[in-house]
Amino acid sequence: IGMDDTFVLLAAWRRTDLKKPVRERMAETYSEAAVSITITSLTNFLSFLIGVLTPFPAVQIFCIYTAVAVLFTYLWHITFFGGCMAICGYAERRNLHSVFCVPATPRSVAISGNKSVLFRLLCTGGINKDDPDNLMDNREHTLMVFFRDSLGKALSYMPTKILIIMCFLVYLIIGIWGCTQVKEGLERNKLSQYDSYSVTYYRMDDLYFRKYPFRIQVVVADELNYADPKIQEAMENMLQKFENEEFSAGSSLTESWLRAYLQFQKDGRSFFLLDGFNLTKKEDFIEALRSVFLRLPQVGTFKKDILFNEDGTSIVSSRFLIQTKDVRNANQEKAMVIKLREIADNSPFNVTVYQQFFIFWDQFILVRETSIQAISVAAAVMMVILLIFIPKPICALWVAFSIISIEIGVIGYMTLWNVNLDSISMINLIMCIGFSVDYSAHISYAYISSERKTADDRIRSALHSLGMPILQGSLSTILGIISLSFAPSYIFLAFFKTIFLVILFGALHGLLLLPILLSISDQCCSSKKDDIPLYHPQKSGSSVVPIAGNGNIIIPRPSHPNIAVLGITDLKASQQTGKDKSAQEDYGKRFRETPSCNISADKDLGIGTSGEESSEGSWKERPLDSSSRAHGDTQLIRYPYFRSASHEEHSNPAFEEDETVQIERTPSAPSSRNSSRMSLYHIDNKTGHFNVRHSEEQPIRSSGERLSSVSRTRDSPLSSGIDQSKSAHEQQSQRPF
Repeated sequence: IGMDDTFVLLAAWRRTDLKKPVRERMAETYSEAAVSITITSLTNFLSFLIGVLTPFPAVQIFCIYTAVAVLFTYLWHITFFGGCMAICGYAERRNLHSVFCVPATPRSVAISGNKSVLFRLLCTGGINKDDPDNLMDNREHTLMVFFRDSLGKALSYMPTKILIIMCFLVYLIIGIWGCTQVKEGLERNKLSQYDSYSVTYYRMDDLYFRKYPFRIQVVVADELNYADPKIQEAMENMLQKFENEEFSAGSSLTESWLRAYLQFQKDGRSFFLLDGFNLTKKEDFIEALRSVFLRLPQVGTFKKDILFNEDGTSIVSSRFLIQTKDVRNANQEKAMVIKLREIADNSPFNVTVYQQFFIFWDQFILVRETSIQAISVAAAVMMVILLIFIPKPICALWVAFSIISIEIGVIGYMTLWNVNLDSISMINLIMCIGFSVDYSAHISYAYISSERKTADDRIRSALHSLGMPILQGSLSTILGIISLSFAPSYIFLAFFKTIFLVILFGALHGLLLLPILLSISDQCCSSKKDDIPLYHPQKSGSSVVPIAGNGNIIIPRPSHPNIAVLGITDLKASQQTGKDKSAQEDYGKRFRETPSCNISADKDLGIGTSGEESSEGSWKERPLDSSSRAHGDTQLIRYPYFRSASHEEHSNPAFEEDETVQIERTPSAPSSRNSSRMSLYHIDNKTGHFNVRHSEEQPIRSSGERLSSVSRTRDSPLSSGIDQSKSAHEQQSQRPF
């Protein structure tokens, strides 16, 4: 168990930059791996604590021991092992040999110096200080590259996803069918070593003496008046219920002292022996029983079935023996015990049934119920922990699904592998909860922590981070228990089989199934978000002007002072590619920070900054140029709404004081549809600002004329406000923007 955390920490250490200080490398390692190992250690610790609540002492002892071991291992990793990594980090920084702590030769220097293969294998390491970025000294681990570039790439293809899901469904169907064939109980011959003589004895006993296997004792612990005919009738009815069950051999093999005593009373040959006794009275009934009936040699065995009080005047308790037949396995033994106790509980007397093997059969009754309870509680606790450390419900849901799937697989396949559900396998099923969470939690946390944008890229990033630690952890655990497979005992062999199944299914779920489920659910959620119209109410501080899903620009009346930024190129591309709102904001922010975006203008380009709303042709000129977008050629034009010296109130309802509309668009030549409008403006090469172009073909017009000449959408939200504020704009027509 402890080696899993070791591999996770080492993998995180390998991904750090060798040129950084050791303190920064340790910080990066713990920031990436500490949460992951905390989740797995905490889930393992709690799953074993839940096992302490079971009623089996052996399970309790094992779970207490393992829980303490898990806690100690976790503390050891975050303290002592971290210190060891830091010491090794300082040795790496000085290019010291990992074994002899002497300066080592970088591999690139050894190759350039034509050193021998043995020297390059055993005496090289570190990086060349003269060329620290060379590929030879900064090679990634082969397995990490394999999980990222080979397995991760394969899992990104839809046919591969479908194939793995189909294989998983087959696995799940077989596992569910195996769960229906579960055999409960621990057979007697499995308690001994395979080479013990007792195994032969138990097998012979099961082969030849299972026709009539057990004598069941029915004990009545009440002080009754057996001379009463009603008591005799009730006692007879109770015995008949026991004898009529399918596991009973019938009345012919039942031993009942009361039935034999009543038959003795009715026998004519006993008339002279019982003469003078009134058998309807309690005193005479007991006196005749003790002095006459129990002294007969034929019924001497009944003396042990009756317990008298101290003075011998009353029967304190009595016993009857029932013979069973055709009880051949643990499931039948469990069913027999349950039915016997049900009849005893429903009888009018204080009745107890007993057989010396009941101490083993009782665990058959409790093991299924206890296992289900322990697994359910542990799974619920795991869900809560995962929601705390991985606050993404869909990830927690898929991890919980993986836990259930692994449990079904382990129970079903261990049944097909001749392992019964008993106290030994129940220990392993409790361990299965912790192991199944380990690999699933590692992958889920790495997936949601990845900074990649697409789901397939996050799969590759997660596998690159934790694919190798999962493989190392699973192989090390299997190698650690593989010696148990050669032990001549069912207990050790069952332990090996269940742990092997847990590790195998857990690793396959973590490396293959869970990444696919996370990516598919992520893609579905992203596609649903893309179908929602992009118009949303803006929060305070937001800088994006939303647009409707049909592509028309809508500039709503603001309810608070704000700066609205409209990335036309980005928003238009998002409708084509299905990017979400956050991607648009990040993309627009990246281009707004470029020097080419610091262009201010003081003329209206058709976005409605002077009380008019743009026509469709003012910005929908040509299709997006993907190459210009990729190379960052998007142009940003700012329109500051300048105030007059007297700070007069403007009547434009679309804007408030100190508001700026920023427009992000791909630069393009003015089209013929808007040539009359765009010919008013040109960019001053010195200042980078838009200025009014004075030409004979296009005289300068007033603000009011421009308002009347520009085409507007009749249903625009600014139309009514523009019409009402026309007079105010005419007063400002002589003032430049």
